[in-house]
Amino acid sequence: MWKPIIKFISWWDEAKNNSKLKHPSAVCVSTIDEHGFPSGRFVDLKSVDESGFIFCTSLDSQKGRDIQRNPKVALTFWWETIGYQVRVNGLASQISSSLAEKYWKTRSRDAQITTLSCKQSQYFFSEQDLYKQFEEVKKNIEEKQIPKPENWGGFVVKPITIEFLTFKESRLHIREQYTINGDEWQKRLLQP
Repeated sequence: MWKPIIKFISWWDEAKNNSKLKHPSAVCVSTIDEHGFPSGRFVDLKSVDESGFIFCTSLDSQKGRDIQRNPKVALTFWWETIGYQVRVNGLASQISSSLAEKYWKTRSRDAQITTLSCKQSQYFFSEQDLYKQFEEVKKNIEEKQIPKPENWGGFVVKPITIEFLTFKESRLHIREQYTINGDEWQKRLLQP
């Protein structure tokens, strides 16, 4: 496995196992909207390996539409309690339906019902309408297993650059940047 991926997994494991973070898998996904502006939001990282960084979403959401229009994506992780930041730039592509199905089954029942009852990123009139939509869908779902909607899936971000920052109180942060060149990762140190 590639060295920067191994390093990322090590840091992520440390964040999951040794920190006080409530959401150690949270990652800010930044895309470019139809007007050329960056748009960032937090999602839950599902996995990472040599194929890339995987997260799931509604394919009709703002981020889903942005990625389908322009696959250039930035990911930012910040684990404050252990003093680590990771920045990834890469190209996103849709994961397979079978892999999306696997991740769908790991979601809580309420998360699945929320997905079915809402049109992510679309406007609504009031919180009461939102709760009403949720309760109506919940009442009508009697199956033990809720099938994955067609418009729900995920993306894998194949990294081009990965930067690791080790935070120092002195502000002399250690920044290591890995850039892919063919099949090889080249490492450079960046000044803080």
